[in-house]
Amino acid sequence: MKEDFVMRGQTASGLTETLNFGGHKDGYGFILTEFSIFPSTNIGGVSLEFSATITAAKTLEDPSNPNFNHEGLIGTAMLTNSSNVLGPSNVSIVNDTFVITQDLILAVVDNLLGSPLPVNWQCKFRPVKLDTAKQALTNYRQFMIFDE
Repeated sequence: MKEDFVMRGQTASGLTETLNFGGHKDGYGFILTEFSIFPSTNIGGVSLEFSATITAAKTLEDPSNPNFNHEGLIGTAMLTNSSNVLGPSNVSIVNDTFVITQDLILAVVDNLLGSPLPVNWQCKFRPVKLDTAKQALTNYRQFMIFDE
C-alpha cells in the first residue's frame, strides 16, 4: 500500500464533509498525522477566525467549542488573524494514536460576524497494517465511539 495520502477540500462555513474510509484496503487502518486550515478568500483581510474539527463519532464536535473530553475528537485546527495580533496564528492538534477504520466528520466554521467565508482544509493520513485481532479491536472501539 502506498505511503501517506492527503484529503483536501473547501467547505462553506457551518457545514460538514464526510471523510470516507469505506473503500480502502481491508486489513489497514489510518492515522491522522496533519490537519491544516487556510482562508479561501480575503487572505489579506484584517481579521479572520476559522476553526475546524475532525470527529470519529456519530455527531460532529463543534469547531467553535471543542470538548477535548470527547473521545471521538481526533483533530482540531484554528486560524486567526486580527489587528491586535502580529501575524496569523495557526494551531492544529491531532490525536495521532487513534486508528481510523470508519468514516469521519469534518466540520468548519468562520467565527467572525458578517458574511461567513468558506474554509480550505487539508488532512494527511498514514496507513497502518492491522492483523485480524487488532482490526477487530479497532473496529469495535470506533463502533463504540460512533454509537454513543
